Amino acid sequence: MIELQNVTKRFGEGAVTVTALDDIDLRVDPGEFVVVLGPSGSGKTTLLNLVGALDTASDGLVTVDGKDISHASRKDLFTFRRHTVSFIFQAFNVFPGLTARENVQFGADAAGREDVDPLTILESVGLRARADNFPHELSGGEQQRVAIARALATRNPVLLADEPTGELDFETGVQILQLLQRQARDGHTVLVVTHNREISRIADRVVQLSSGRIVDDGPPRGGKADVSELHW
Repeated sequence: MIELQNVTKRFGEGAVTVTALDDIDLRVDPGEFVVVLGPSGSGKTTLLNLVGALDTASDGLVTVDGKDISHASRKDLFTFRRHTVSFIFQAFNVFPGLTARENVQFGADAAGREDVDPLTILESVGLRARADNFPHELSGGEQQRVAIARALATRNPVLLADEPTGELDFETGVQILQLLQRQARDGHTVLVVTHNREISRIADRVVQLSSGRIVDDGPPRGGKADVSELHW
């Protein structure tokens, strides 16, 4: 579902060039739940942006769902982002002028999912009662849950999440991780980037980044855990 071959991403030029990703290879299969783990500055978000076609690689090939997005046209990338990938951003990116229900409906409409009920999706993240509230009437954690609900409403095959529990209390964070696991069980490919090592315990695979390179790639240390076993 996701494949990166000899991918490098550089920012800047000359003496101020920064290499965010350095000649990495990565493959993620359909239905796999993969956590990319690493400290700030390790290249996690850059990796997510390349897979989601929000940025392009300096070198190498990025293929998602059989599509070469390294050399795709702007039109093809627009279609790809609408129908293949969904984002859960660390900064929420909910629309301030839309209610929670309308934000979720926007995600469904953008992907052409006419059969999605936004209230059902909001209920799955514990926000049905807040459906008609605007973002400024919601807490940071509630806004994050709206962003997650909007991503789920697209029903796209690839779900990309940047620190999805960063603004959530533990109880809500567990609920969201259970939702992400359910997406993978239903056949979606889930790629989560985080610095929280505890979250990596529930993944099928953990890819560890350091200074733009993959330094480890395998099952969670100590074996895969259930969400109920987590604590942070």
